[in-house]
Amino acid sequence: MSGRAAADAKGRDARSRETREKLLDGALRTLVEQGIAKTSARAIATTAGVNQALVFYHFGSVDELLSAACRHGAERRVARHRERLGAVTSLSELLAFGREMHAEERDAGHVAVLGQLLAGAQTHPGLAPATAAGLDLWIAEIERVLVRVLAGTPLAVFTDPAGLARAVAASFVGLELYEGVDPAGAEAALTALEQLGALIAAVEELNPVARKAVTYTLRRRLDA
Repeated sequence: MSGRAAADAKGRDARSRETREKLLDGALRTLVEQGIAKTSARAIATTAGVNQALVFYHFGSVDELLSAACRHGAERRVARHRERLGAVTSLSELLAFGREMHAEERDAGHVAVLGQLLAGAQTHPGLAPATAAGLDLWIAEIERVLVRVLAGTPLAVFTDPAGLARAVAASFVGLELYEGVDPAGAEAALTALEQLGALIAAVEELNPVARKAVTYTLRRRLDA
């Protein structure tokens, strides 16, 4: 391939990637602004500022584009918060981070996207695996934090970090959606979670003898 041909091919690849990015971002914006029911190829293309035919050229179908957009959005959001998650040293800090992230995600419109994807997955089966995969990115990050912060605590013996990570993720997903109909109730739930984190932190600060007593009591209760 000549130098000119190689340069032309490189330029085409760059334009193709740019178009795909526009379509992915356009799909997410359309979900927020118009909802899943009105998210069509024409609506996405208009939002993205590209020809409607490019939706099918690059992704094959609207559902495939929405699936790719779901993964794309989740990857960007997780990458944005990964460093902060890596600095978390306690369950209390994780819960505090969750509150801050919730506010940021809500204000940026990402909670609305999640709500539309979850709703769409009920009638668009192809969206369900992609939505779950996007959530799994968050769950994997949370699980890493839990493994780290629970190590050496009485809770480490009795908790399954993988299951707990899914419970935490599901709780925050539910709270994000619930806030839309009852902001005060969602705020109360977040506060309750933080109080639970403070209780766990208090257990972690007990002296070795007291911690052994807590561990013994927990073991006895779970084995009963």
